[in-house]
Amino acid sequence: MVSKPPEAKSKDNKDPLKTLAMPELMKKLGTSADGLTQAEAVKRQAQYGPNEIAEKKTNQYLKFLSYFWGPIPWMIEAAVILSGVVRHWLDFFVILALLLSNAMVGFWEEHQAGDAIAALKARLAIKAKVKRDGKWEDPKASELVPGDVVRLRLGDIVPADARLLDGDSIEVDQSALTGESLPVTANPGGAVYSGSIIRQGEIDAIVYATGTNTYFGKTAEMVQSAQTASHFQKAVLKIGDYLIILAVALVALILVFALFRGDKVLTTLEFCLVLLVAAIPVAMPTVLSVTMAVGARLLAKKEAIVTRLSAIEELAGVDVLCSDKTGTLTQNKLKLGDPFTVDGIAPDKVILWAALASRAEDKDTIDLAVIGGVKDDKELKSCQVLHFMPFDPVHKRTEATVKGADGKQFFVAKGAPQVILKMAINAGDVKEAVEKTILEFAGRGYRSLGVARADEQDKWKFVGMLPLFDPPREQAKATIASAVQMGVKIKMVTGDQIAIARETSKQLGLGTNILDATSLGDLKKDATPEQAKAIEDADGFAQVFPEHKFYIIDVLQKHGHIVGMTGDGVNDAPALKKADCGIAVSGATDAARAAASIVLLASGLSVIIDAIKESRRIFQRMNSYAIYRIAETLRVLFFMTLAILVFNFYPVTAVMIVMIALLNDGAILSIAYDNVLYRNKPEAWNMRLVLSISTVLGVIGVAAAFLLFYLGERVFQMDRLTVQTLMYLKLSVAGHLTIFLTRTRGPFWSIRPAKILLIAVVGTQTIATLIAVYGVFMAPLGWKWAGFVWAYAIVWALINDRVKLLAYRIFDPIKKPSVQANAAADESKAISARAFEIYQERVHGMSQQDQDWLEAERETHLEEAAKKKPAA
Repeated sequence: MVSKPPEAKSKDNKDPLKTLAMPELMKKLGTSADGLTQAEAVKRQAQYGPNEIAEKKTNQYLKFLSYFWGPIPWMIEAAVILSGVVRHWLDFFVILALLLSNAMVGFWEEHQAGDAIAALKARLAIKAKVKRDGKWEDPKASELVPGDVVRLRLGDIVPADARLLDGDSIEVDQSALTGESLPVTANPGGAVYSGSIIRQGEIDAIVYATGTNTYFGKTAEMVQSAQTASHFQKAVLKIGDYLIILAVALVALILVFALFRGDKVLTTLEFCLVLLVAAIPVAMPTVLSVTMAVGARLLAKKEAIVTRLSAIEELAGVDVLCSDKTGTLTQNKLKLGDPFTVDGIAPDKVILWAALASRAEDKDTIDLAVIGGVKDDKELKSCQVLHFMPFDPVHKRTEATVKGADGKQFFVAKGAPQVILKMAINAGDVKEAVEKTILEFAGRGYRSLGVARADEQDKWKFVGMLPLFDPPREQAKATIASAVQMGVKIKMVTGDQIAIARETSKQLGLGTNILDATSLGDLKKDATPEQAKAIEDADGFAQVFPEHKFYIIDVLQKHGHIVGMTGDGVNDAPALKKADCGIAVSGATDAARAAASIVLLASGLSVIIDAIKESRRIFQRMNSYAIYRIAETLRVLFFMTLAILVFNFYPVTAVMIVMIALLNDGAILSIAYDNVLYRNKPEAWNMRLVLSISTVLGVIGVAAAFLLFYLGERVFQMDRLTVQTLMYLKLSVAGHLTIFLTRTRGPFWSIRPAKILLIAVVGTQTIATLIAVYGVFMAPLGWKWAGFVWAYAIVWALINDRVKLLAYRIFDPIKKPSVQANAAADESKAISARAFEIYQERVHGMSQQDQDWLEAERETHLEEAAKKKPAA
């Protein structure tokens, strides 16, 4: 055996090892058709490592500690330290508990995420047939090295990237890797990729790449490198930054005044502690996470499983959805189109003869499609197949000798049209029409299958052609139209040829601006402005490889789009991980499911529409809470600071602030179940609007608080301990009433709140009132003053609601569409909505998307006609 070590690894899918002449390849790899010795294999194993995907593992302890790093954790940690310094131990332990609970919730959420790399590893073959020391052995596939000779047989998963040795051609299913909908023919000298499946034939091959150097391995590496920061995480960080800058500025202001007035250091530190506690939105990360977790359970009922909670918020904002074609937009099952026939032969006869030249037990994709096209099973069963010749690389067709129902014998054959034409005695008469039809079928994205019949041996007559196509999934057209109506642009992504992509896109109503992915150039460089615009304008992409999908999504993200990606194969995994929201459709591979943020259990794409609607409702709930939380934090923060600066007295204690946070934010968890209306456009965090509305409500709240403080101390002559209790109850009650204002853009009564939210608010404020009335951790207030506080808070809530409406008009005015724009609205929106309703009324019944669309179109036109008809 040759023991020379290989000179190079396959670093790239364009590596010369894929195209080198076989003698040169063997020389370069230091091997031969007899394979390696066991000793050489062991040596190379040490050099190249195992034939598996290296998994990057994160230290779980460090991961947990990372949740104590960031603006909001820093603020909480500072409050804990200050509490210890001034020996406020109740504050110390309560705030520390909040810090730990926030970290544990975040850690647990991320710990539940699926591991895409593990699923990709599971996809690889476990055993391989390898020639070592001149003998065939069955070691683990992980022990393969470049230079090994392996045997590939029917049904085998290819264990590594390899070049085929001498022998017959084989059929290889690469759909999970490349997205090609049909098996491809691999000839001697050709390359096959790890993870693909042998569908027909048997042959030996030389391994030229293993592990992460394989086509499959590069896919896994892209999954590992795909890290997209959540827009939800960015929003929380922005809110934290805003509040910490404000808190630091106000603390600095207090320190300057304290030094100027000569206040005691310990007293000043106490003031700073209370201010810091007031500035911290302690429960905000937890409330937002719980809101999304509840939303995830609601989506699960709609057969959409969320594997990463922040994906809910991302899905609400998706404005571009890149959808894999094969198995996602289409059924990944070949079907027959309308046959082409010659000499007036009935189409059903051509399909029958092709079916007789097929064999169901071979599970061949084409054979199953042809047999499935026979309308009359009785006629098929009445014929007896006396002899069947399966497809082989020499004849390039299947043949059968058949005994008909009348007892007469005849012969049938099917194969590539050019092959069938060569054997036909009537080729001269039909050749021109056949070639014209082949081009027509190809232009529509169909694959042609020629059919011949003979009554006598070797006297074949060309009788027709069968077009094969991969039909759209059930209700895909109406689903896509509904998505577009909701402001989501659909882009089809496929590994198929442009003609197939364009025809499928036309059937689905996507548009025909299909971009050839091979024209994108060097994927390692940033896209030029022209390339970026071409990608943004395209309706779809053809001849796409995994790195193209990754690149397309990256370009769209860099140009401000929130991108969703649907897919089902291993080849989709990197793009699913890279996308803001990766969606694995029903029947997806484990790798695709693990890389995705959302996994669909129901077949078809219709569940995506339901998921988008639900995610937008969830976003509205989170947005409402964010405005509420910031407004309340600002209200307390400014009120406390001004009270300290002006009166040298803090109107509420740190314990009161913590109690308000515990009661109010505990009850606010129920906002996850609130009634909201979703919008027909993608959602996004508009921090300018959120902070503007929050600030307006916060400032009005400060004015209301100072007025009550003035009344309590100067008008009602209360002592300062009682004033503190008065202010505690006011801040607690007014705070919870604020949520009823922030949950709607219109008047607070425009959307009825959920019962659970009402019960939670009444329950917690009853507790807050009892604490204030009977003086738990504070001076008792009494029922009379408690009733006064409630009345005062309700009056100000009504005033605040009017102020909120004015603020929205100023900061985010809504432009009403013109009459002309309404008149020019595309009627396809109404048709798509009705088609989707008809589909749901059938409870996902038989596939009849075209009938649904036509029925919806007819109903819509009738309604329009009725509107235009003058009254009698």
